[in-house]
Amino acid sequence: MPLGPWKKKNKSTKEHLVDNEEVGGGHAGAGNQSKSAVNGAGLPPPPANLRPKLVFHTQLAHGSPTGRIEGFANVKELYSKIAEAFNISPPEIMFCTLNTHKIDMDKLLGGQIGLEDFIFAHIKGIKKEVEIHKTEDALGLTITDNGAGYSFIKRIKEGSVVDGVKVIGVGDHIECINGRNIVGIRHYEVARMLKELTKDKAFTLKLVEPMKAFEMLEPRSKGAKPASENKVGTGKGTLRLRSKGPATVEDEPTEFEEKAVKKVDDLLENYMGIRDTELAATMVEVGRDKKNPDEFAMALDETLGDFAFPDEFVFDVWGAIGDAKQGRF
Repeated sequence: MPLGPWKKKNKSTKEHLVDNEEVGGGHAGAGNQSKSAVNGAGLPPPPANLRPKLVFHTQLAHGSPTGRIEGFANVKELYSKIAEAFNISPPEIMFCTLNTHKIDMDKLLGGQIGLEDFIFAHIKGIKKEVEIHKTEDALGLTITDNGAGYSFIKRIKEGSVVDGVKVIGVGDHIECINGRNIVGIRHYEVARMLKELTKDKAFTLKLVEPMKAFEMLEPRSKGAKPASENKVGTGKGTLRLRSKGPATVEDEPTEFEEKAVKKVDDLLENYMGIRDTELAATMVEVGRDKKNPDEFAMALDETLGDFAFPDEFVFDVWGAIGDAKQGRF
């Protein structure tokens, strides 16, 4: 399908790849060291007894003994394993960070994880309700989600409307907007809902902040920096979790992949108000061998059918992938 008014094909039969796992990671599969194709995602996860026995260490971020988890293929299974290890309910887990107990959005667990990474699970803490007066068109929020139904704040722009509301912090889960429960709604839809709120009117947010240990109580962070070059993995390989198909152990991302994924993630924030490294990685993988924008657009529609990306965004992503291939940034 050429660029232009290209639309989603059949939403009832499509499921975008970032469902269930785009913010997840853990030791699950160690079989194939080569890259597996994105469209090889139609297979069900292998039975638990056939999954390689890779073991990860984990703690609750606010403090706990160390647990051991293994045998999962996506984020929901990862959360279930962590919950089982600490005798809590899986919905209590908001998100995970790698190699730090702090609410560091540069270390957020995404679709890939180093084979030696340590997983810290952040669970629900204090609930709060905030009224905000929308004095500007943009609130200054960047939204992401945990791959299991929770959207949360990844970044707060300095000097923005929300920056002036000090009770709101990076890592806060957005539970309700004007009384509407948004649990289970994807991050891009939450970002759209916030953007469409009427200017010069007040609205309310119900939020849940991550539980903090006493030593973690400190001035609010603005969240992940768009230009951050922080790398998460410490192992010599990474585990990639997929919403469809088995998890795979892959080589560490190449310089091309790292640069292209970061640029596409920046474009997702600019166009859609979200950051999602797994979605960005999927788009880069889809565009790796495409010869022109039309071919890339068709592949995106086939792979990520639930998204209706603007044509300008698709062109920019195609250009970013090309620039990365040529080493132009």
